Formats: sequence, C-alpha cells, structure tokens
Amino acid sequence: MFELVDRVEDYPQFLPWCGGVEVKERGENHLIATLMINYHGVRQSFTTENTNDRPRSMTMTLLEGPFKHLHGTWTFKPLREDACKIDFDLQYEFSNRLIESIIGPVFNMIATSFVDSFSKRADQVYG
Repeated sequence: MFELVDRVEDYPQFLPWCGGVEVKERGENHLIATLMINYHGVRQSFTTENTNDRPRSMTMTLLEGPFKHLHGTWTFKPLREDACKIDFDLQYEFSNRLIESIIGPVFNMIATSFVDSFSKRADQVYG
C-alpha cells in the first residue's frame, strides 16, 4: 500500500478529481510534486513535499498552493502479510475566505474520500 500512495504519477488513473501530476524532485525518502485539481469546474494546483519513513509513514507539507497551511500524514500499520490498516490525517486551512468558498467544497470531498479511493485502487492492483 505504501508504494501505491507514493506513486503520485499514477493518481490521474484512479482519482477522478486529479487533472495531472508533476513530479519536481524524487529521492529515496523524499518527493516534491504538484497535484492539479480539475473537478466540477474547479481548477487549482498545490505543491507538497513528502517525506517517507518507508514503509511505515509518509508526511506531506505544503510548499505552494491556495492554503494558509496544509499538513498530512499517512500511517501504514501491518495486520498480516497481505493486509495493513491505513490512517490518513489531513489538516488544512485555506489562505482566504474567497478561495475557501470556491475550492472548499471540492477539497473537502477529496479529503473525505481519499483513503477509500486508495483502498479501491489496491483492490484493482493487488486483487
């Protein structure tokens, strides 16, 4: 599951709101990427720096985008050889009320459906 989340390049294949991804830098435990949101007429992008503690966790920190702050953590807890529990915690605040009124409803939907989208993708990829 960790690899599935780490492969941001694949997001447009299974996240309906993802209009594209640009990987700016990738290292062994480090990634900087821009995600483009294109959903119901809302177009926006944001750039995060992801720091990995493979295969246990991944932390996202905002570098650029329509937020005052954005910080997320994925945690992967092994249950068995072929299963794990995934927790995703996302804290964010938009940079101003106008942006929040335009992007907020779409981003809230994205945030609440994120883990479910990855679970469905795992079923497709891993069976």
